[in-house]
Amino acid sequence: MKLLLDTNAYSALARGEPAVAERVRKARLIVMSSIVVGELLYGFRCGNRLEVNCGQLDAFLARPFVAFAPAGLTTADRFSRIMSLLRRNGRPIPTNDVWIAAHTMETGTELLTRDGHFDAVDGLVYSKF
Repeated sequence: MKLLLDTNAYSALARGEPAVAERVRKARLIVMSSIVVGELLYGFRCGNRLEVNCGQLDAFLARPFVAFAPAGLTTADRFSRIMSLLRRNGRPIPTNDVWIAAHTMETGTELLTRDGHFDAVDGLVYSKF
């Protein structure tokens, strides 16, 4: 199984939450989206442990079972389709989460998240922890 970690899943893993750690251990590959990494870096900059958090993220990204995935044109296209459909259906979700859903689809992964609003995204494979 290939997992794409949502921002809250990475944070939970960094805190040692057993449910997330177990899912990560069982995965064949962990994908870190450029969108998620951007959210993490923003959060780190808003806190008082920037260097520590960045060091931990760099070490995680360097692991052989972790792949960094930049968003591509397919993600942009899927983003536009998902946003349009959510708007038409009157079920908006946070914009960055639409990007993350679109990138999950492009990478062919399962999204691991704490957020339930992803059920509004047709065709997204995700699981909650």
